[in-house]
Amino acid sequence: MSDHNWCHGPKCHTNHTVDRVRGVKGSKVLRTRKIKLNQWNKNHFFRFFCSNHCYNEFATQYIEQIIAIAPRTEALETPIEDPKKERSEYGWVNWNIKVDETRQS
Repeated sequence: MSDHNWCHGPKCHTNHTVDRVRGVKGSKVLRTRKIKLNQWNKNHFFRFFCSNHCYNEFATQYIEQIIAIAPRTEALETPIEDPKKERSEYGWVNWNIKVDETRQS
């Protein structure tokens, strides 16, 4: 297995930054960034994207295809106990919401 991935951002190779410049004099190119795989990104989407910008461009371009993989046809629900309103010592109102473990499926 490789120790790196190439950024999947659809326009990564068009961004004008010095670290993307490759090639010999007279035939330079802008290249997609290489992403080193490590402990920090091993279980994160940043193992496929060099930045939030590249991730957002990818998601914007391919969102319909991504959702088609696992479409959501109905809402998800988590059973809870009746919420209780609690006032803090500073006057803030907090809702105490607890999951009802007896109704978990």
